[in-house]
Order: sequence, then C-alpha cells, then structure tokens
Amino acid sequence: MLQDASPGDSTLTTRGHIGLRSGAMTAALDRPIWNALSTRQLALSVGNDRARRFAPDIGPLAASRDDAPESLDALAALIPEGGTLLLLQADAIALPPGVVAVTTAAGVQMIAERLTEAPADPRIELLTEADAPAMLALATLTKPGPFGPRTPVLGEFWGIKQDGNLVAMAGERMQHAGLAELSGVCTHPDARGRGLGRVLSAWVASRIAARGDAPYLHAYASNTVAIELYRSLGFVVRRAMNVAAIARA
Repeated sequence: MLQDASPGDSTLTTRGHIGLRSGAMTAALDRPIWNALSTRQLALSVGNDRARRFAPDIGPLAASRDDAPESLDALAALIPEGGTLLLLQADAIALPPGVVAVTTAAGVQMIAERLTEAPADPRIELLTEADAPAMLALATLTKPGPFGPRTPVLGEFWGIKQDGNLVAMAGERMQHAGLAELSGVCTHPDARGRGLGRVLSAWVASRIAARGDAPYLHAYASNTVAIELYRSLGFVVRRAMNVAAIARA
C-alpha cells in the first residue's frame, strides 16, 4: 500500500507550476465522491444530506457523508436492486447492515505538483454531444472506469480520431472548489503504443490548470504502469485510497 505523500500549500502560477493545495482544500479529497456530490455536482446526484450517488445514467459512484448509522442506511437505500455502487475513499470502508462488498481493491490518489508542457496537438479535438455514442462504445470496450451514457456532462472530454473514428479520449469527472479529476483516459486496442493516452492526459490536465484548478486522478495501486506515466506528467501520490463495489446481500 502506498503511503500518504502530501506536502503543504500550493498555488497555480502563470508559468504553469502547480504546487499541492492547502491541507484544508485537499482534505475534501479524502472523501472525494461525497465532496463533489454535495457541492459542485449536487445537481447531477440523487440522494439526501446523508448519502448521494451520481445519477444512474452517469455512473455508480456513491458515498455517505460519514460512517454514522443514519448515513450508512441512506447509502444502502441508494443501491439498485440487482446492481452495485462503487465507493472510493481514504478511510476504511464501513458497510451498512445487509450490504456486502462484491469486490475490493487498493487505489492511489495523485495530484498535480508540476505539470509537463502540453503543446497544442492538431489531432486533439473537443468532443461534443454528437460524439457521445462513440465515447460510450470506446469506454465500454476499454473499461477505463465507470462510464455511462451521460458521463460526458461531468466536464470537458477531448479525443483523437482516426479516419473519423474515435480512438482515444480523456476528460473530467469529479469537480470540487479548486480541484478537478482527470478521468476516462482510454485508447482503442488498435491504436495503443502511440502515446495517445499520454498526450490526452497532459492536455486535459493543462486545461484544468489553465482555469485555476488543480488536476488530480485515481489509479489502482496495482497499475504501476499508469502510476509511472502520471508521475512523468507531474503528478505525485497524495495518499492511498480504498475502493469497493457494494451490493445488497
């Protein structure tokens, strides 16, 4: 398990340097789903002041406010019949009564410290509503993480096409005050080995930074290749995270 590697305060400068944000700000990332769904992305969620999840057509990410019995009961009520919700948080995951963890995994959370330069690339284009079916098809094929029909409403998504077909993309998912998550990075199997994921990750991170937010992301702790890629782009591990898919018992 990777250890917490977070230093102190940070700001974005005109030269593109991003230091880590203040402890008060990054503390929101210990429970990132709850923070996003109770603030900036409240309108994209369902639930109450104890537990929330993204709307079902966006994705299964969910969180309780805390581990109080009332909060865990509210979380359990959001689990779809015959389906699962995905939890992601720094603390150990507490399960509500009558709920089981279908899968668990160790993750890491990384935040930008100093981004590498992301020069303009004529292949990169902003994806629009017209691209939504192709985005869903690519995500379904490559499985970069939860991705539903309306996931693109969470933020900007950028892609690279070949002969008119989408072969790689990256975008944004969770949004917070001063922070935004880089997510949905994927490349079609036929287009791998060309560095498209790296190019798009650097581009999206630079777009987030340009508006004054600090980019961050999540990866499975076992995915050392991805972690090293993001290190090379200027991200550092902030802390270890717990991941669990939960269902009704």
